[in-house]
Amino acid sequence: MGQARQTVERLQLGLTLQRLRLAAGKSQQEAADLIGRSAGRLSQVENGKGALGTEELTRLLGFYGVTPEQRDSVLALGKASRRRQPRLGYLDTLADSYVRFMDLLAAARHIGWYECGVIPGLVQSRGYVEGLIRASSSVRSEEETAELIAFRLDLQQQVLSSGKVKSIDIVFTEDSLLHVVGDQSVMREQVLHLLQLLEQHPSLNIRIVGLGTPGNPGLGGGMVTLDFDTSDPITFTSSLSGPPIYYDQPSHTERMRKLFERIADLAWSPRDTRTALADFLARSS
Repeated sequence: MGQARQTVERLQLGLTLQRLRLAAGKSQQEAADLIGRSAGRLSQVENGKGALGTEELTRLLGFYGVTPEQRDSVLALGKASRRRQPRLGYLDTLADSYVRFMDLLAAARHIGWYECGVIPGLVQSRGYVEGLIRASSSVRSEEETAELIAFRLDLQQQVLSSGKVKSIDIVFTEDSLLHVVGDQSVMREQVLHLLQLLEQHPSLNIRIVGLGTPGNPGLGGGMVTLDFDTSDPITFTSSLSGPPIYYDQPSHTERMRKLFERIADLAWSPRDTRTALADFLARSS
């Protein structure tokens, strides 16, 4: 049987099944034998290039010992992964969407992340994360707010220490440093955090698009591009609240990648960005 076309849903399903299998301490061969498939076929599914039926998924999830809530979410994702009709974008509204978001970033070979007016989530300091999320706590319960803060901090740990990500390009506009999140001490902590990350992670590049830069096509928005070793690229747009909108059609991912490259070309060099961050610390001390 040939490989199915990769979609965001299939890649999310594959990464989820792989995470659950490893957490259960099961081998790929053991799982494949359970559902009467070859290990190669299950590998295709875990790499986002195939799907499984409801009965097969149900047996696997029982084998992995998942909770009823996890089972329902994965089965719904499995149904979405079997959809054949192309669509413009995909909004992950199922339970545990933040976990699948983290799976995608941790599995990527290259991450490009751009934000306008805010520091990108992957490089936010603890104080910045808490200040930013609590600023919108009026639309969330305290439990949801705490979970989101914990997720954002765990995301950074998982992605930056995964060992899979070969390079990360972070780009943001200069006004991100002028919009005070929390208070000035939090902003100082954030800038220091950026400089420390640059020292700790040689694969990380951070660049700033200056306030006076003309022709920025990314004003007012944010986006992320993901490249994988064995899967097709995925891009998504940032969301003010809730999960992002994912794109996997080549015509859309290529357009967004070119947009990111254009924005990055307008940004200061990594060296000039470091200087600007150091100057910010000097002025705020």
